[in-house]
Amino acid sequence: MVKMKKIFIHLVILMLNVGGNPQLAKAAFPEVHGFTEFDFGAKVSDDNTKNDSYNLFEQRLQLKSTYFFEGDNYFSNKSASFYFKGDFLVDEYFNGKTDFDLRELNLSLTPYDFMDLKLGRQILTWGTGDYLFVNDFFPKDYVSFFAGRADEYLKKPSDAVKMSFYPKWGNIDFIISVFEANTQAKGDRLSFFDLFQGEIAGRNSDRDLLEPPLQLSNNEYYVRYYRNFGSNELAFYYFRGFDKNAISVKSEMDRQLYYRRLDVYGWSVRGPIATGIGNLEFGYYNSREDSNGSDRLIENSMVKVLTGYEKDLGDDFKVGFQYLYEQRLNYDRYSANLLPTDFIFDEFRHLLTQRITKQYKNQTIAVSLFNFYSPSDNDGYVRPSISFDLTDQWRLVVGANIPWGEDDSTEFGQMKKNKNVYVRVRYSF
Repeated sequence: MVKMKKIFIHLVILMLNVGGNPQLAKAAFPEVHGFTEFDFGAKVSDDNTKNDSYNLFEQRLQLKSTYFFEGDNYFSNKSASFYFKGDFLVDEYFNGKTDFDLRELNLSLTPYDFMDLKLGRQILTWGTGDYLFVNDFFPKDYVSFFAGRADEYLKKPSDAVKMSFYPKWGNIDFIISVFEANTQAKGDRLSFFDLFQGEIAGRNSDRDLLEPPLQLSNNEYYVRYYRNFGSNELAFYYFRGFDKNAISVKSEMDRQLYYRRLDVYGWSVRGPIATGIGNLEFGYYNSREDSNGSDRLIENSMVKVLTGYEKDLGDDFKVGFQYLYEQRLNYDRYSANLLPTDFIFDEFRHLLTQRITKQYKNQTIAVSLFNFYSPSDNDGYVRPSISFDLTDQWRLVVGANIPWGEDDSTEFGQMKKNKNVYVRVRYSF
């Protein structure tokens, strides 16, 4: 995986160097922007992770810049630009470990009037959900999400080629990407439900997550067609690749989980309704290695339906609501093949969310409450936060992560020992 990432990076740099040759192109001297940030999250519950008093303690420097090509050459004639964004990190949770996170490094251009092209590392997203993803199978970082980092770190970068086409009858996005898994809790920073131990585990977890081999046959493909009908946007989606969470079992004896092969077909519609904005999204997940649902070790095919509504009530006050329905298909075959010692997962899941946001003092103070609640799993996750824009450069955010649940094996129940109260202080330049 590291090798493939380097290939993408070197390819983009090579194209930049070709375009940057004084005989071929000129690049305008770029401005550099970014921020420095201090994050700290104090734990309010105990578990068996590396540190019992906090699960977030770091300093971060982000730099970003865009190069625009100038002159009489191919790149400037094709409106080419080169974008970089990277984070330098000092992670006090791991004893001051330093790291560099290359968030984006890509070349964008318009080779034809009907086509845009972006090549390299980039953040990708689509779909209609708010923190809920039905047809968005781009990689996510749920450790950042539950630890209290800024929302931008929920979405991980992809090494990809994105082609966008604009025929008269709609718009088409076609993406080829190298596999990148979701970042899941593994017991060092956040505890989670370990299927092999049958309980919430921390550092004592010894499961092994097997990623697909790095080869062309394991590339992932994304397609989206979308167009507007009046004020409404209709979209169709297709994904062929791998599940982003390792939830299927390769070997029980060796405690190995892996990322099953997956096809996803879906659609969405979003537009104005009842003086607000509504959305409806559908996804069918075809578990290619267990299409009939009889293998107890491989997650079944599934259907997901998401509907939502958001409304601006005026005076800087907004509300939003969502309902997500999930159904495991071929459930009778799944349940018939379970062993007496297996955990039994439900056929249906219902999830409700609510977001309330209110701004004060000329929008310099924002109070937000996002709440997940599943009546079928009897679990949930509360995310309150208050942000203060102290000046144009300084921002202070105070918030909390409060997952809870009756059962240790549900999505939010397994995270209930990771509750924290966090503070983020950022200086932007």
